[in-house]
Amino acid sequence: MAKESFDKEIQFLRMLSLTSGAYNRQQYAERLGISVHTFDKTQRKLRDIRQSLADQRTDSEVGSEINELVRFQYGDSAEPLLLFLFRAKSMKETEVERLSVILHTLQDTSLTAMELLDACCADLPEELALPDEKTIRSDLKYLEEVGVVRKEPGGRPYRYSLQQDVLTQLTPEEQLELYDFVDMMANTQVPSVQGYLLRDSMKKVIKASYPQEEATEPYIYKYHYYSRILDEAHLYTLLGAIRQRKRVQFQYFSPKKPSSYSSQNTNPKFEREAGGSSNRIIPIEVVYDHQYGRWYVIGYQSRRRFVKFRMEGITQLEELHPIEEEHMIALKTEWADISRYSWLVDTGRTVTVQARFFHPEDGQRNFILDRVRLQGQWGTITPETDHSFLYEIQVNGTTEIKPWLRSFGSSCEILAPRKLREEMIEEWKEIAAYYEPVREDVQLPDHDKNE
Repeated sequence: MAKESFDKEIQFLRMLSLTSGAYNRQQYAERLGISVHTFDKTQRKLRDIRQSLADQRTDSEVGSEINELVRFQYGDSAEPLLLFLFRAKSMKETEVERLSVILHTLQDTSLTAMELLDACCADLPEELALPDEKTIRSDLKYLEEVGVVRKEPGGRPYRYSLQQDVLTQLTPEEQLELYDFVDMMANTQVPSVQGYLLRDSMKKVIKASYPQEEATEPYIYKYHYYSRILDEAHLYTLLGAIRQRKRVQFQYFSPKKPSSYSSQNTNPKFEREAGGSSNRIIPIEVVYDHQYGRWYVIGYQSRRRFVKFRMEGITQLEELHPIEEEHMIALKTEWADISRYSWLVDTGRTVTVQARFFHPEDGQRNFILDRVRLQGQWGTITPETDHSFLYEIQVNGTTEIKPWLRSFGSSCEILAPRKLREEMIEEWKEIAAYYEPVREDVQLPDHDKNE
């Protein structure tokens, strides 16, 4: 019997979003390293989760297959489709039911832990186990830590009430403005998942004053890095391990490998070698690549020293024992020195890159210069003529800076190093070849002839 984890659902949804539902069941199963039966079972599970979390069951898309939603509605919605997985992962079913009863009971009055225990015993479904006083106090401590409830002043027994002043003391117009701010920040800042969850909670509050959907959906379409959102499932575990100086171990699937997941079998009769590589590291730093929407974790291994992993390939992540504080400080100092000239995480040989940028024509706003100033990191800008300026920077290798330079198109000319200049020339020749006609006697449509 296979012991599956949340990683399977992450890789399942990542594959669907990256391919826009273009593969068939067999192709998905092979790419994920699972059986077709497991693929169908996982899809049914995710569909059930989506149904249980939907606010309106009448929505026709709720019952649709997950791969059909990704294929046909990828760009039609302002909602990040894959975010529902985080809501399902956040807590167990018993916790969801119990916390829902606690929050509902505290809506109108403040209560003690024993009074909340009586409410849970009376309102919880019969099939769920009844909690004890210790469980209720643990729930209240958790809700207090995350700022949902507060302890009222006074002696024992302590009374608890909802911490919702930030919403109840705002006018409907102020609530809508706050929602728009949270919506904008969640779509432009990283990490984003907590912002999306906060936005969803606020949406429920302002629906009482603004029932129409247009109030909470001012933008028809937003571009989401689904891989970025899914990778945040590991982000806080790694950040916590860095703060606590803990080693971590995980199974890693390189993006170059044909599979991205492998089931973890516990039955020796069906045991088989996992598709990924087992790694144990001391996490040093987490880096986000804005160019491609990717997360990286930098770690240290005694044999390979500083290593880099794309977070999308990490599965079965576990925390291990901590290391000494002095050792962690020494590793961070060494990495800071090594990565001093890293455009992102490259640790190659340091080279000096020189490029000439051309100003926009027709007296337009100089967005080229503005962008180089904003994104050029520690590079220096030197005015050259009325039509151009020079840019120079020292970087560890040219692999990571090349896509950024290439994105400027004809507004950028590479001057040095010579090897990078030659590489760019060959790439632009290849791109130009794509636009050459297939044959010379191609007949253009009539409307093209008239233009």
